[in-house]
Amino acid sequence: MDSSMFDLTGKVAMITGGAHGIGFAIAEGMARCGATVCFNSSNRDSLEKGLAAYKAAGIDAHGFVADVTDEDAVNAMVVKIKAEVGPVDILVNNAGLMKRVPMLEMSHADFLHVIDVHVGGAFNCSKAVLPDMIAKREGKIINICSMMSELGRETVSAYAAAKGALKMLTRNIASEYGQYNIQCNGMGPGYIATAHTAPLREPQPDGSRHPFDSFICAKTPAGRWGDPEDMVGPCVFLASHASDFVNGQILYADGGILAYIGRQPK
Repeated sequence: MDSSMFDLTGKVAMITGGAHGIGFAIAEGMARCGATVCFNSSNRDSLEKGLAAYKAAGIDAHGFVADVTDEDAVNAMVVKIKAEVGPVDILVNNAGLMKRVPMLEMSHADFLHVIDVHVGGAFNCSKAVLPDMIAKREGKIINICSMMSELGRETVSAYAAAKGALKMLTRNIASEYGQYNIQCNGMGPGYIATAHTAPLREPQPDGSRHPFDSFICAKTPAGRWGDPEDMVGPCVFLASHASDFVNGQILYADGGILAYIGRQPK
């Protein structure tokens, strides 16, 4: 096999919510493979922190402020990227948020806000980049899904609904625009060790492991949380020519948790 199939040199990659966490790791990995990285943040402070992080990593990234739920702002951002960097070849819809609230305590407005960021944002960004991809007859869209695209869990009704919808949006984009040599796939992270999940991994006052930490490690055949870097390889594959005949699929990078029923009690 020709390893150049994974080369992203000359490609413009746009990663939404790419200032930190999984989005930053994916963007950094794509940059190492030759892509020119663009990312957005919803506010100036986050953008500046992201730019500083890329600079520290030796990456010349292009940052933009835009709320992915604002269609006009997204369209303006994509126009600006095209003018300043070039048309987007690779779009990673990573922007999202989590509200852990029991369904009976969640307001309708909060529920829809979670849906709008994950699904509406992916819709807006994909819609904005698709015309140039169609014109070039080439493009890659990667939607960051989740195990919650397949499973439910307490307190995440909005998040699970959003990630399930994002899975189906992925399949529909593939169905509608595959004829233009555009591939739209999803990547579903497992439980990842980020700053967001750090409280769930902190030792208890008596020195024991956090109950949720023990639960996740017991439910994962790999026996550990994933690292943001574990998400890079799957996304580089989905962004590269190596995946040109892969379309409408969700690739789960979860350490095997979705394949596992769990250990038998002793």
